[in-house]
Amino acid sequence: MAYEVYIDDMLLPLPPEKIPVKYSGQNKTANLINGEEINLLKPAGLADISIDVTIPQMDYPSAVWDGSIENAEDFLGKLEALKKGKKPFEFTVVREGFGGDSLFDTSMDVTLEDYKVSDDVSQGLDLLVSLTMKEYRHYGTLIMNFILKENGEAQAEQPEAERLGEPPQEKNYTVVKGDCLWSIAKKQLGNGSRWQEIHQLNKDKIKNPNLIYPGQILTLP
Repeated sequence: MAYEVYIDDMLLPLPPEKIPVKYSGQNKTANLINGEEINLLKPAGLADISIDVTIPQMDYPSAVWDGSIENAEDFLGKLEALKKGKKPFEFTVVREGFGGDSLFDTSMDVTLEDYKVSDDVSQGLDLLVSLTMKEYRHYGTLIMNFILKENGEAQAEQPEAERLGEPPQEKNYTVVKGDCLWSIAKKQLGNGSRWQEIHQLNKDKIKNPNLIYPGQILTLP
């Protein structure tokens, strides 16, 4: 099985050995007057992710560099930007079977809680970074417009394109150096896990989803 791990739009050159994701609960127990203990069910808590990342500083045949980061210093700089930016980003794990078949992916919005940089003699010149991330859930106020009919009933107003029946316009994208389907989906569609949609639309051009070339013109959903 092969893994591709992305932190924001950065492909890790070497996938972590372990990717533990802890899904916390918020349930609480209480005691009734008769002494019976009950479980008060509450919504699930936020997931926690802790991984150890190795950024090689020597040539490794197994390391994959797609241009999203150039070296260890570049990786640390982008981590610092994520920490100071105070904005959520996407954490994605792309899994591929031994036969090249696409398996299920993990994709969630997270925040960078903390990271630790270690110089370990056993790691040689390589950089070891321990990351802790927490799931991020978007929240906010939903604003809806209503139309008051003559009979006094209120009806939610439909978006303009849907009300007029306008079909969505087809979009194209030209592949540039360093692109992969995940990074294209992230930049163009806002969600890297939608790379499979791009692959399905362009199966006549893409035989292997891991092999795309600069200059290819892809159709986007």
